[in-house]
Amino acid sequence: MTFRAGEWRTIAGAGFGVVLLGLLSGTAVAGDTLKLRELSPNGADACFGRVYDAAHLKAHPKQKVARIFFYYGHDPVSRPNEEPTANADTSYNGFLSTTVRGAKAPEWAGGWCNHESEDGTSGPIRCGMDCDRTLASLKVDDKGRLLLSDLSSDIYLDPDSEEQLGKAEYNRQALGSEDDNFRLDPMPAATCKAEFARIDPIDPALGDPLRVRLKPDQPFCYGRDYDAAHMSSHPNQLTQSIRVFRGPVELASFASSGDAANWPDGADIAVSVTTRKNGTKVTQTYSCQGEADQWRCAASSKMSDFACDIAQKEIYLKRGANGMMMLANPNSSLAIVDLCSKAADGKTKSDDKVYRLEPMPQSACAPRGLPIFR
Repeated sequence: MTFRAGEWRTIAGAGFGVVLLGLLSGTAVAGDTLKLRELSPNGADACFGRVYDAAHLKAHPKQKVARIFFYYGHDPVSRPNEEPTANADTSYNGFLSTTVRGAKAPEWAGGWCNHESEDGTSGPIRCGMDCDRTLASLKVDDKGRLLLSDLSSDIYLDPDSEEQLGKAEYNRQALGSEDDNFRLDPMPAATCKAEFARIDPIDPALGDPLRVRLKPDQPFCYGRDYDAAHMSSHPNQLTQSIRVFRGPVELASFASSGDAANWPDGADIAVSVTTRKNGTKVTQTYSCQGEADQWRCAASSKMSDFACDIAQKEIYLKRGANGMMMLANPNSSLAIVDLCSKAADGKTKSDDKVYRLEPMPQSACAPRGLPIFR
């Protein structure tokens, strides 16, 4: 169960080239879709791009970008995901994809694009990002080509990355000094979608999102029991057994206050863990919301009082291959430790970070009379 880099990404720390999708979806609504008629005269998704040949790159040695595409429209990256269907098709933003020389896949970022005038209908077009950063400035010339400027060399890096990485590594990861003022040709929307699909190819084994697999009015049970051989080979793992489920209590809670159109937002789940220390099972409730390709679930105090605010104790659920469910616990948010103790501060120190859970009969998740702390 050892956590490996690249095996799991939380939205808050997705890193290189990944936009905060939650921020994007909150910045544009369906009524905004026709604001920038220069980019999309008829309101359809618009694509602009350019692939530079060897002669151009040889003549511009300080330009790292070999392929660049700008997509204005609905999210071309996330694919059918865990966000509620009620929020679908409301995000109409700008998405940038670049592939540098020698790279196998593009990097990407996204932002919300608007005129910089007070009335929002004229003047230069700026695409903003989180932390008050600029994705790019846009202008369409008389031939319908997109002029893209103000592209920062650290567009895919954290704001303080130069200090963190050091100058040499920062320069290696940043774009080149000539990676700006691009002139992009109009292209079919399908061309941009195909380009963005190169970023994270679909794994057919993953199947439907959890949002589709799991129904708001139906119980489920996933879990894993670790045998003696596994525990012996993982001495730093505290979890002997784990269950993730929705039972009668969780179903009733959603039926009374949830909205099926916003599923899974507001869905309660229960997580039971038995540790190797004393064999006692403890159950904790979490409240979930769909976010990109995962459920983000915050610990809930609905059923009992806590000596601390546990709302920041979060776990993440994601679909796994062949019907499995993945659970990430990067920041000590499972009840394998006291959630209000110093042991629960910061990143998970034990080997209890990522779980691969199999579907089980609902009876395998029954409390069986053991203590439940919600």
